[in-house]
Amino acid sequence: MSIRLDGELVATTMRTPGDDFELAVGFCVTEGVLHDAPVRTVRYCGQGSAAAAEYNDVTVETGGRAPTPTPRLGPASSSCGVCGTVAIDELRERLRPLDVEPFDVDMLAGMADRIDGQALFSTTGAVHAAVAFDRSGEPLLLREDIGRHNAVDKVVGRLHLDGRLPAGDLGLWVSGRASFEMAQKAWAAGFACLVAVSGPSALAVDTARVAGLQLAGFARGDRINVYTGD
Repeated sequence: MSIRLDGELVATTMRTPGDDFELAVGFCVTEGVLHDAPVRTVRYCGQGSAAAAEYNDVTVETGGRAPTPTPRLGPASSSCGVCGTVAIDELRERLRPLDVEPFDVDMLAGMADRIDGQALFSTTGAVHAAVAFDRSGEPLLLREDIGRHNAVDKVVGRLHLDGRLPAGDLGLWVSGRASFEMAQKAWAAGFACLVAVSGPSALAVDTARVAGLQLAGFARGDRINVYTGD
């Protein structure tokens, strides 16, 4: 799917169809291309002879208030996006350290048991999920996608459209590992913590430490490893 900002191409990503507007908005938020410009509308804008082409092109409209984006060269992978293309020093230039309270570690250890509603995973066993949850551990919003980064962007996009960003009162749970890009996106959305089923990369730990983001991994059953913000 091609993602545009005011009609200008930002990126192309391999995604699971569904929640496309949330995906486009979330990508623009986490990649920093909105620059705080308000989202006025989101719409399909594809053209072509194939009926499906119409739904593979989405533009986020700000009425020209967002700067003209620089498009990515090449598609974003469905596995982990373009991990590592944005250095931590560059993130420091556009993102402030988080001023949030860490979550209770004992509560985080049981998050996996609270996650329900992964319909696509139950059917295919081959998609990832991202979940926003509150400080009591209650899951509030779940999205699925073949790509972990897309699932996160769908959650972030929904929260942005609902006026709930920055998400300093929420945590983000992700299936799979916590990559650099997962930490980057959690930081950009203002989440207080990032919890992954598998382990984090070293760059994700470094990013979380700079961001002031609580980072936990191997959250399975009653076990959890906390890497930052404990």
